Amino acid sequence: MIGIVDYGAGNLRSVEKALARLGHACRITSDPGEIASASGVILPGVGAAAGIMDGLRSQRLVQPILETIRRGTPFLGVCMGLQVLFDWSDEGGGEPCLGVLPGHVRRLPDGMKVPHMGWNSVRQTRPHSLWEGIADNSFFYFVHSYYVEPAEPTVVIGETEYGIAFPVAVASGNVMGTQFHPEKSGSVGLKVYDNFAKLVNYGFSGNTRG
Repeated sequence: MIGIVDYGAGNLRSVEKALARLGHACRITSDPGEIASASGVILPGVGAAAGIMDGLRSQRLVQPILETIRRGTPFLGVCMGLQVLFDWSDEGGGEPCLGVLPGHVRRLPDGMKVPHMGWNSVRQTRPHSLWEGIADNSFFYFVHSYYVEPAEPTVVIGETEYGIAFPVAVASGNVMGTQFHPEKSGSVGLKVYDNFAKLVNYGFSGNTRG
């Protein structure tokens, strides 16, 4: 069962429907025990860094998430769920995040319309099982004003351009994340979720690195 983390907000039902449509067992939950026992975990996110971190703290989910990741459970952060995996976000004057991956979250450059909303092509910077069956430069749907700046460039598996080139997909061992919303990205987005679920069920294939 894939646990979809409920911290009091987020695009939860759309993620649940996408996985169910693909035939994968999943459950929206705020129960630390269910998160701990899940075979895979997805952390969706919308809004601001402070909001998602406050929600995780108030639901007492920070430690269960960190322990789940340390155990090697496949974990996927989506949009804000990706951003809070890093050390710090500049949003709202600054917000400490989960610190799973070293790096910073920064605002998109001045002169660009924010939020960045709509379809952008994603260049696959290195092979990964999340990209299985997905053509390079496929289009995905974005809604965001900030982007991740990893301290370790090798975690980046995909990038796009909006004023600047920046990472939009990362992977490090069992931890993965996308800035785009797979559940809003049509068939290629569904394929990302399907690939994640296959990692959960069958493990990593030989084309994963980092």
